[in-house]
Amino acid sequence: MRFPGPLTEGRLVRRYKRFLADVELPDGTLVTAHCANPGAMLGLVAPGRPVLLSASTNPARKLAWSWELVEADLPGGPQWVGINTARPNALVAEAFHEGRLSPLAGATSWRAEVAYGRASRVDFLAGDTNGPIHVEVKNCHLTREPGLAEFPDCVAARSARHMDELAEVVRLGGRAMVIWVVQMRAERFAVAGDLDPGFAAAFQRARAAGVGAHAFTCRVDPTEVTIGEEIPIVG
Repeated sequence: MRFPGPLTEGRLVRRYKRFLADVELPDGTLVTAHCANPGAMLGLVAPGRPVLLSASTNPARKLAWSWELVEADLPGGPQWVGINTARPNALVAEAFHEGRLSPLAGATSWRAEVAYGRASRVDFLAGDTNGPIHVEVKNCHLTREPGLAEFPDCVAARSARHMDELAEVVRLGGRAMVIWVVQMRAERFAVAGDLDPGFAAAFQRARAAGVGAHAFTCRVDPTEVTIGEEIPIVG
């Protein structure tokens, strides 16, 4: 997925109120960007880190800038990391329509934001000759040791509820899966049970019920983010 236009360089001054980030542009201008990320963003919000912003052409938007990437000094070395949690759904949809999403290789239909469960919406409802497949998409941008991507980076009660509702889909005879989009380089994926035991327990219940789980790394650079290889889920 290519960004619609060139991204603008800056230096992170601070991230605050979860969804706001102050960024200094190369000419010294200080701007406030929308941070589309409800997580703790561990290891990604140190002041002074290089960041890349996209500019909106919508005059009705309160904030003209959106924070897209950060160059973080992570275990294993510096790299660009995608922090915009609004991107993974588009990345998964792009990979599906281009035939690059192996867990759904046989699916022929695809719908977004379909109601299910207790007042929830599944990100996508795919379909093949055996019927529908509920597909939940999660963003991942946490790493605490070289090569290992982890989720979540804070308590994620809403995500835990999604796991239980996907498990219920399977118990009722349906099919469901969760796909993690790892917006950075990684070799394997694990659930960070020490950061959110509740989510870890919900994930284990979902796996035991038969919910599929997949994690894909991304190729991230200042011009585009693209889903790459599937990596093993460990632990």
